[in-house]
Amino acid sequence: MHRLTTTFVLGYHGCDEAVAERLVAGEAFFKSYNNYDWLGEGVYFWEANPLRGLEFAREVLRREGPNSSIKKPTVVGAVIDLRLCLDLSTSAGAAEVKAAYRSFSSTVEAADQSMPQNHGGGDLVLRNLDRAVLEHLHAVRRIQRLQSIDTVRAFYFEGDRLFPGAGFFEKTHVQICVREAGCIHGVFRVPAADLNS
Repeated sequence: MHRLTTTFVLGYHGCDEAVAERLVAGEAFFKSYNNYDWLGEGVYFWEANPLRGLEFAREVLRREGPNSSIKKPTVVGAVIDLRLCLDLSTSAGAAEVKAAYRSFSSTVEAADQSMPQNHGGGDLVLRNLDRAVLEHLHAVRRIQRLQSIDTVRAFYFEGDRLFPGAGFFEKTHVQICVREAGCIHGVFRVPAADLNS
């Protein structure tokens, strides 16, 4: 954990247009509690990437069809104070999560349970194991009465390669999971010009 990352960042949240309007009007974000969420429970944002947030909302509509909670995909921006951030792009953050995995693995083994698994092909879209390890880390910090982590930040390499043999991928992004609502300092409509590829 650290406070070394730039304090304030802009994050973008893909959602339904009606939800976006409520958020801009001051309604609070809802946390996600899915057991496959990559970074654990919280509100998810694409850092500095409004177009990817919009693409995600469109992907949800395509995947879920008429039963989707997203009817008209859109994206809203937010000013986020990372505060105490578990940043997985840093050596310290990676070491913290690696230690949490060892602790979690021992706990699961002692309980004679099976480990959760990540699924979803090369992109590992369903991150059940990752989520379980991060939630274990938060639980251990609570038990040890350590300061709660406010945000979690990580790079993800997703999608097709940009060209044959490339180390760059179409959907590479920085994901931010906001665990503490007070980290969100403002919500704004995203200008149309920011959504052009």
